Amino acid sequence: MATAIPPLTDSEKLEFGPAAKTVQEKPGNIVIASYNIRYARGPRLISGGLIRKAGLMSLKDRPAFITKQISLAARAFSEGKLLPAPHVLLLQEADKRTIRSGGQHIAQHLATQLEMNWIHAPAGIPRGIKPVQRQWWLDFEEPIDLHDPGDTGVAFLSRLPVTDVTRIDLPWHECPWRPRLAIAATVAVGTFELRILNAHVDPHAAVDGQLEQMEVIAEEADRTSGPSLILGDFNTLSKKKSIETRSFLESRGYTTPFPTGTPTWRGAGLRLHADWIFARGINITRWGVARPLSVSDHWPIWVEVSTP
Repeated sequence: MATAIPPLTDSEKLEFGPAAKTVQEKPGNIVIASYNIRYARGPRLISGGLIRKAGLMSLKDRPAFITKQISLAARAFSEGKLLPAPHVLLLQEADKRTIRSGGQHIAQHLATQLEMNWIHAPAGIPRGIKPVQRQWWLDFEEPIDLHDPGDTGVAFLSRLPVTDVTRIDLPWHECPWRPRLAIAATVAVGTFELRILNAHVDPHAAVDGQLEQMEVIAEEADRTSGPSLILGDFNTLSKKKSIETRSFLESRGYTTPFPTGTPTWRGAGLRLHADWIFARGINITRWGVARPLSVSDHWPIWVEVSTP
């Protein structure tokens, strides 16, 4: 019988990349983007899942493919065509040297190309334990192998100075094969500071389960009295989940420019609103969804905020 690896130690819960040059921006507008990069695997979640289940998927060319996809993402985030070049980029499903990501450290590789600082919070997958059966409509994702030495997680990439980095382990009940988490950090523009919380919320949970995770994120945000952003992939894959999540954060003083129902994910002809950016204590001047980037089944979302 397989034995699960022990949980992450404190020293393993956050990984900091080597220091890159930061930009000491003067007060003005800055751009923050969020992207579920889906380990740079591409947009075909459902058709790819069917091919994998049929035993027709080959991993031979995966390293070269992932390298090409990361370069495509780097161009999108630097050229300014699909979205303004972000000062801060938050990632979800940022794999760290998994087989399915071709052995690439997604956050590190992308940050290197963008010349940004990076921080990665690994999920701490409980390897060796066979995952329980998922809902059939969520069973198309390519799983991390039971004994894969790699991991997935969320990441924080920034050109701005970053302080007070916090890992946030979220409560989870229905998906022990994939713990959910968030990462929070403070970025500085001159003397102005903005707290940013990047979350990947459980798609398997019912609305109450998702709101339980959002409650933990909101409580962490309340630890600062200054302006803050809560963003990421909230997996609001139904109208009810979208409305409940939005109502919950609005009750905590947050607003979003994204109309409920804005497509940020696609698959098999469906268009769903999974990704959000909520702001409190800061003014959003512009926002958007970066289409038609095809590095993931999600599209990047972004906001431009004005700093005093």
